[in-house]
Amino acid sequence: MTKVRVIAVLFASLLLVGGVAIAQRPRQNVSPGRHPNLAAAQRLTRQAWERVVDAQRANEWDLQGHAQKAKELLDQVNRELKLAAEASNQR
Repeated sequence: MTKVRVIAVLFASLLLVGGVAIAQRPRQNVSPGRHPNLAAAQRLTRQAWERVVDAQRANEWDLQGHAQKAKELLDQVNRELKLAAEASNQR
């Protein structure tokens, strides 16, 4: 029984480390001077990402993968905001 618990804890730890490696905190790389609205949206995605991490901690990382998926989507939003700023810069 103890062996099963140790293996379960190790597996959970590996999943946690892997999840953190995949979804990193969104970077704030849109210039607020050139694109104030996009920069504000990027700042809010970063704040949302941090609140999701807080929720994961509060629930001992047991949110059935939904919080991790939300963080991945926030990463995608962040990349799209950067691409929007770059597209605007080309005009």
